[in-house]
Amino acid sequence: MSQPLDLARAHVRGHFTEAGIDAEPDSASVTFLGLERLEVLRFGPDADGAAHYVTLGCSRHPMTEAASGIADPLRGPRAEVVLTLRTGTLTSGLARSLAVVAATPAVEGVVLVADSLIDLSAPLWDGAAFTAVLLGDSAIDDLPLEAPRDPVQFLAAIPVTPTEAAWIRLKGADAMRQAWVDDGVDVSDPNRPAAQPG
Repeated sequence: MSQPLDLARAHVRGHFTEAGIDAEPDSASVTFLGLERLEVLRFGPDADGAAHYVTLGCSRHPMTEAASGIADPLRGPRAEVVLTLRTGTLTSGLARSLAVVAATPAVEGVVLVADSLIDLSAPLWDGAAFTAVLLGDSAIDDLPLEAPRDPVQFLAAIPVTPTEAAWIRLKGADAMRQAWVDDGVDVSDPNRPAAQPG
């Protein structure tokens, strides 16, 4: 039986090869005390000048809510996190921040799902205006695993500012996404201004 991480690595590699990114991804390894190693793969830039960061390690085990008690070693949702940014800005520290997001299920007993707001309360990279991410569906298809294991979901992480995070808590994820559309915001722009929802 192949391990979920080996399958996830091949799956994302295949996705980006089909998207025209043939080069092997750069890889950063991040370790937190008491946790298994996490990797962050960087694919690209692609033809549009965007780099794609994908965590590898969150899907090693099923996610379990802290209040649920005993964790099932096989059954339960699995996920990895995908973040896309246009290149041209130094993003030192981003790999560690993404690893923190990917470690949240193991550390805090949080299940990562679409519309989740994960607040790091610190810049996502050195000098960034963004301190949190809003999770949603990504372009990467789910990865089926051998039964009884649940498939691995690849969740898109959109960087958000403290103001936007407050708006999401107040009005919800869909309202924030609509505000980005209304304002013509490119959420992959690392230098974008915060949306100003009405």
